[in-house]
Amino acid sequence: MRRCLRLPICLAALLQLGGAGMKGMIFTEFFDMVEEVHGLQMAESLIDQTAPASGGIYTAVGDYDYREIVSYAVALSERTGVPLPDLLRAFGSWVFERLFVAHYSGFFAEPRSVFEFLSSIESHIHVEVRKLYPDAQLPRFETDIATPDQMRLTYRSQRPLAEFAMGLIQGCIAHYQEPIVVTMQDLSAGAGTSARFELTRTG
Repeated sequence: MRRCLRLPICLAALLQLGGAGMKGMIFTEFFDMVEEVHGLQMAESLIDQTAPASGGIYTAVGDYDYREIVSYAVALSERTGVPLPDLLRAFGSWVFERLFVAHYSGFFAEPRSVFEFLSSIESHIHVEVRKLYPDAQLPRFETDIATPDQMRLTYRSQRPLAEFAMGLIQGCIAHYQEPIVVTMQDLSAGAGTSARFELTRTG
């Protein structure tokens, strides 16, 4: 599997790069997770069941309709009985650890906490993404640190991936090994395009 050259490109894989495009590396990570947890046969059956326009063939740097990965997740939920929000959260945590941290650990040396990392998304990471993809339609991550132990993060996107964003946050918390509790409030009437996350450091 090909890996992207720098972290912003990996993050851009999750973003709206014009239309419904999503980088293939996210699809390959999804199937890596499915194969590890449920086996190769399950991964193949998801492609057969959903019959995606891509044929289920992805290259890391290619652009594909993000709705294909949503269809895979829905089909996996139906087959396993695991609620769709739980699957999307698990995948978000997987991507954070297996793709971002595993291959770009140096990027995490400067932000020394969950709050610092999440606060850097708009001010640093998105700035780098826009240099690579000027037309990218980026989700918004608005952060407000009320106290040293409390953060509010508001997520807004054109994609129904708020639960996936929750998984990324949970993966971030696990990476920094901080005693933080996170709760999620849907702001989009169930559409999954906007949510508010409340993070509280408990220790």
